[in-house]
Amino acid sequence: MHKKYGDPLYAPGIEGRWNSAGKKVLYGSDSIPLAFMESMIRRQGVGFNNDFKIAHIEIPDYLAVKKLEDKELGSGWNKPNDYSKTQPLANKWYDNLETLVLIVPSAVLSTCNNYVINAIHPDFDKIKLIALTPLIPDPRIEEILKGKIIS
Repeated sequence: MHKKYGDPLYAPGIEGRWNSAGKKVLYGSDSIPLAFMESMIRRQGVGFNNDFKIAHIEIPDYLAVKKLEDKELGSGWNKPNDYSKTQPLANKWYDNLETLVLIVPSAVLSTCNNYVINAIHPDFDKIKLIALTPLIPDPRIEEILKGKIIS
């Protein structure tokens, strides 16, 4: 999460792979490394500083979730900057308030999952922020992403 949003559970409604602009969702991942990779891809490698934190949240197990499988998405769903196959599916889920959480495959690592959390769902207040920790990656990662060769 970026520090300018202050509240780690704030959903600004910025368009993403799984939501059209104005749809207020939070994106999460099943691991910190995946969340980091997703963030770096989205930001194209910029932002290695103290502006970003890791928000650890807890979602009660008793809440229903919906999971989208690769077969439901069709080929090409994970193309960079082409959300034409994913947004309609997720927008329908969002608008119908089907579940608080939509589990989706990661476009970065399709064997891993991301979690789209509907911030307008009636159960959104059941999410708890457990911790907010620094994101301090190895500086060599930034150099690699910027195309610099490191020895």
